[in-house]
Amino acid sequence: MSLPSAPRPDSRRANSFAPGLMLNRRETLRWLAAGSAALVAGGPTAGLPVLAAPPGPESWASFRNGNSQRGVATTTLPDKLVKLWEVEAGPKDGMITSTAAIVGDRVFAASLNGEIFALDRLTGRRLWTYRSRPEPDTSKFIPGFKAPVSISGETLYLGDEEGLFHAVDLQTGKPRWTYSTNPDDPQGGGAPIVSGASFFDGKLLFGSHDNNLYCLDAGSGELVWKFATEGMVNCSPAIADGHTFVTGCDSHLRVIDVRTGKQVTDMPLGIYLVASPAVVDNMLYVGTHGGEVLAIDWKQARNVWTYRVKQGEVAFHSSAAVNDRFVIVGGQDKKLHCLRRDTGELAWQMTARRQIDSSPVIVGDRVFVGSHDGKLYGLALETGAEVFSFTDGRPFSASPAVGEKCLVIGSESNTGKLYCFGAPAA
Repeated sequence: MSLPSAPRPDSRRANSFAPGLMLNRRETLRWLAAGSAALVAGGPTAGLPVLAAPPGPESWASFRNGNSQRGVATTTLPDKLVKLWEVEAGPKDGMITSTAAIVGDRVFAASLNGEIFALDRLTGRRLWTYRSRPEPDTSKFIPGFKAPVSISGETLYLGDEEGLFHAVDLQTGKPRWTYSTNPDDPQGGGAPIVSGASFFDGKLLFGSHDNNLYCLDAGSGELVWKFATEGMVNCSPAIADGHTFVTGCDSHLRVIDVRTGKQVTDMPLGIYLVASPAVVDNMLYVGTHGGEVLAIDWKQARNVWTYRVKQGEVAFHSSAAVNDRFVIVGGQDKKLHCLRRDTGELAWQMTARRQIDSSPVIVGDRVFVGSHDGKLYGLALETGAEVFSFTDGRPFSASPAVGEKCLVIGSESNTGKLYCFGAPAA
């Protein structure tokens, strides 16, 4: 699909495109009567259109399913989980490291080939495709997507590996606006964005490898403020009580007022971090690059407990899943560590064959996580006993998305396989 050429305003302003049109009643009736899929861009279009909806109570609309980033699903999965469909992101360079979103009857995913795509959740049929740059020749390189997909209202938000942040209409796959983190190039040419977006009061926040945390107006893409740290920001920023939390490569936990962009707390941690923090009330949980999982009272800037891996320094790139009893995080020591939330003591471990950078998701009495050994694991929450598995053969570094009674995860196969699991046919 070829995108319209962007205007070239002041590089610190968003590039405004005509917003994607939502269907009114007359357009919908005309569309249905004609049996058309006129607003579906790219991919097979047989059958009636699947209309996009904003996130609902059982959706999975962001990296860790909400601003607190606890990695807990608000939907259920069947006791017996089966593969409903699999699709490929593209013929080459389609590897998927981005975490998908599931909203209503659609799945939204992105890959390293520079495409964002919407699928029918029930069938896997592609509904539209958005490309990171308006390059009609699909054999040519365009910047890919490593960051997780984030959705708010009727818009999808995602940054690419060359510093351009995209807002895309959920219904049509058309661009709403883009924002370049490179002040010298409104078309990108900047540092990678691997952070997902978080939302607060009409604003969105994301981090960048240019060391900054950005706050944009979610509707227009205009810069509200940005905060400069002293290292790359890999994490997706958590938000609680009007504050956002940044754990980055400068080895600090920073608490920032979302309304003003002013730093409230700067807590040196002594080791850099890649994982995103999870927040429950006044407590924040995050793994470090030095084999530790930290529980921090962010209001008092006080470390409550520290869990240390016995085998020495092991990086935690996986973000923690947290419920009322457990903190669960994957490590590059090939283990999934389940800790007691109140004390940090080890409850159980599961050992994979390769590292676990995928972030686990708690679904009722089970937890699901991928591994670089090419396997998706389902484990009993209380014991860590394996209750489900699926093998792709290529690494699962992406994290599961669990919404609308299904689980979706992508693999790093060259064609970027995306899988959907749910209830077996009746």
